[in-house]
Amino acid sequence: MVGSDSAAGHVLVVGSTMIDLVAYTQRVPEAGETVVGDRFQMGFGGKGANQAVMASLVGAGVTMAGAVGDDSYGQMTLQNLGSFGIDTGHVHAVPGPSGVAPIWVEQDGTNRIIIVPGANEGLTVAMAVEAVGSLADLSVVVGQLEVPQAATAAAFAEAGRRGVPTVLNPAPAAALEPELLGGTDWLIPNEVEFSVLAGGAQPDDDALVAYAEHTGTRLLVTLGGDGVALVEAEGKVSRFPADLVEPVDTTGAGDAFVGAFVAGLAAGLDEMSALRLGITCAGESVTRPGTQTSFPSGERCREILAACS
Repeated sequence: MVGSDSAAGHVLVVGSTMIDLVAYTQRVPEAGETVVGDRFQMGFGGKGANQAVMASLVGAGVTMAGAVGDDSYGQMTLQNLGSFGIDTGHVHAVPGPSGVAPIWVEQDGTNRIIIVPGANEGLTVAMAVEAVGSLADLSVVVGQLEVPQAATAAAFAEAGRRGVPTVLNPAPAAALEPELLGGTDWLIPNEVEFSVLAGGAQPDDDALVAYAEHTGTRLLVTLGGDGVALVEAEGKVSRFPADLVEPVDTTGAGDAFVGAFVAGLAAGLDEMSALRLGITCAGESVTRPGTQTSFPSGERCREILAACS
């Protein structure tokens, strides 16, 4: 367990929690078809929670701002976050069901996911701003698109007033509200999300540079097995290969990358070292089934961090 008193910087995650309902199958069914799956696994997920867990495993102090339902899933979620040393004082219980994510995983590790946000929609602007204001040692604020954009935008604006960098993982892909984009320092979509956000453009160098200039953000695009593309501060695109691994389940790999990357920034790593940290943690995560359960252990994360420092 890594506690929130870690000396490696403090990360605030404004984001979602979900209960993952994962079915592993040789192939997904066609419309109207029923297939027999290989096995089922229930676990903890949500992009915000996944990134919080990964950041904590790397060694950052982590606080989560979010909302869970007043049901057993909500209680289980709070206990799980606490088991990783994550501060849940700003995860609010609201009426209604907690978020769930039914997931299908095929034999080659490809996944299909439906999220049902549930209580995650209950995160308010006031809750998010209060969380930012409560942390004197804040290093980075990270958000996604599974909670209301207005709440994340307000948290980013408050972070900006304090000079704290912000990181947005725009997933699931959706049009970004101007207030949210205006408060974002780092934008980290995957290749599919980039195409949606950039009007169908593919992540070639010209498109990446043009979109970074359009948004006024630093841009990192994760490319699955093809690694990561970074638009550097001077407008040059650098590409970094993924680690060569045999994928078992790619669920949560993007979250592993983002969580490790922001933990690296919080620890004072330069962006290239933080990027390498993210690539290694994400690469190891796809070699095991599940989401948070596939992440490298705290001990292994400390080894990776030391190698990247």
